[in-house]
Amino acid sequence: FEEMDEVNRLMNPWDPDSELSRLNREAHRKPVPVSAAVFDVITRSLHYSRLSGGAFDISFASAGQHYDYRAGVAPGAEVLEDAVAKIDYTAIRLDPAARTVFYAVEGLQVDLGGIAKGYAVDRAIDRLIDLGIVSAVVSAGGDSRILGNLGDRPRTIGIRHPRKKDDFAVLIPLEDTAISTSGDYERFFIDEQGRRVHHILDPQTGKSSGAVQSASVLARQAVDSDALSTTTFVLGVEQGLALINSLPDIDAIIIDDKGMLHYSQGLLREAAPARRAD
Repeated sequence: FEEMDEVNRLMNPWDPDSELSRLNREAHRKPVPVSAAVFDVITRSLHYSRLSGGAFDISFASAGQHYDYRAGVAPGAEVLEDAVAKIDYTAIRLDPAARTVFYAVEGLQVDLGGIAKGYAVDRAIDRLIDLGIVSAVVSAGGDSRILGNLGDRPRTIGIRHPRKKDDFAVLIPLEDTAISTSGDYERFFIDEQGRRVHHILDPQTGKSSGAVQSASVLARQAVDSDALSTTTFVLGVEQGLALINSLPDIDAIIIDDKGMLHYSQGLLREAAPARRAD
């Protein structure tokens, strides 16, 4: 919990005293020095932005800040158009020698919600390993990392059904693995046209990505599974699986907008072909 509190203290965009909030206030005027943790997470984020052609973009918050999911409010067309013009991961400039961050676009805002929880989970696991723990699960929302196993068998981890709150779409045995799920069911509202408006935004449009209902990614570390689950969700089934299949030691399970299950190549030997989640 100390590790998670530290990550939250540094990277919570809603805390005006966090390093991230200071970046969002000041980094468009001058390079801002940051901690090693914040610099490392932003560096990793930009790696996945380049890898995905911008499907993962921490500057999505330029548009995301205008949504209020509790109140059921989405930005108007004019506000959204202006905000999308400021979504640009290439405008986030890093200086490793000085360990500073600079935003080359005024009004650009960063949210690390698509990667920071995974980073926090990894830090917690590392702390447990340092304490001599050999079997554990650390979870933060949709991000988990499994250390070891149950002694004689793997742990069974469930992937939530995106349309049945108390059901699992998939049960999968795991050990020494991280798993992250991005879904359209955590923060959302239904608009006047009956459309689901959720928090996973397509950086190209600033609107909710609608190609899939959930994307789960397995990796060695949670920082990677976290970023890649968001990336895969935005890319959709075809492009998402193409990316996952190109990466070593990474797998994915995607539930598309019709409720069909799709698996990466590494899981196809153990799973049935595409079928409905229910």
